Amino acid sequence: MKIAVTGSSGLIGTALTASLRADGHQVVRLVRRPPQGADELRWDPRAADAGDPALSGVDAVVHLAGAGVGDHRWTASYKAEIRASRVLATEALSAALSATEPQPKTFIAASAIGWYGDTDGRDVTETAPAGKAFLARVVHDWEAAADPARAAGIRVAHLRSGLVLGAGGGMLGRLALPARLGVLPRFGDGHQVMSWISLTDEIRAIRFLLDDPGAESRTGPYNLTAPNPVTDGELTAALHARFRRPDFPWLRVPAPVLRLALGEMSSELLNSARVRPARLLEAGFEFSYPTIGAALAAELPR
Repeated sequence: MKIAVTGSSGLIGTALTASLRADGHQVVRLVRRPPQGADELRWDPRAADAGDPALSGVDAVVHLAGAGVGDHRWTASYKAEIRASRVLATEALSAALSATEPQPKTFIAASAIGWYGDTDGRDVTETAPAGKAFLARVVHDWEAAADPARAAGIRVAHLRSGLVLGAGGGMLGRLALPARLGVLPRFGDGHQVMSWISLTDEIRAIRFLLDDPGAESRTGPYNLTAPNPVTDGELTAALHARFRRPDFPWLRVPAPVLRLALGEMSSELLNSARVRPARLLEAGFEFSYPTIGAALAAELPR
């Protein structure tokens, strides 16, 4: 297949591109800078002279681009950037796909478990409604932004990814160093449920939705989360164990201190939602690393 990928330089995009190419697929990277090779197309959906990417002949598009939620404090301007980089970019790409001849058959669009917001740790699956907080509203509109592609008859699937555990970046990249030193604290009371997935299974799940023989009927949202979520305290203990460091349950950053230091962004560390991958499991997907210990052993070198 010929597959276009946005966000191909990020943690997930880099691994996905390598996986696709290793299996003989042709990958076209949509980039916002001048192209540096024949496998790149320049496309900035917010540039006045951007136009539409030349996607004729592409079989599928995987859209992963978006400003990092944990990269900066959530000022008003950065919240606008988080929203625009997801909603406006998806709207523009979706419209471009619907106007392309011939049309790509598949549009796999990144989303997030931020859809559910803080559920106080109760189980939720893909049928649960969107939450009310900032990220939940963004994710709701982010998914709706793919409607033009849906209306044009393109198969659209949304990746509601949890905390992706990979050594190359993301939250795990920030937690690994203090864990190696044995000083990673609990956040708040440490009881909040964190729904996660190994980077390996994230890529396998995307491939499952992208090019599995039965994928034609797989549309709508899919929770990309391992079947065994953990609390923040359990994740901290598992990270210390991975690096053979003692775990100190008393070492904590109280929730008020987090809120003072990080502002609204602290919700990413304090929200509690037990997100189940119901639709993936029903479709027959099998996780390589369903438990936190196995995932960290596979993804994190000592």
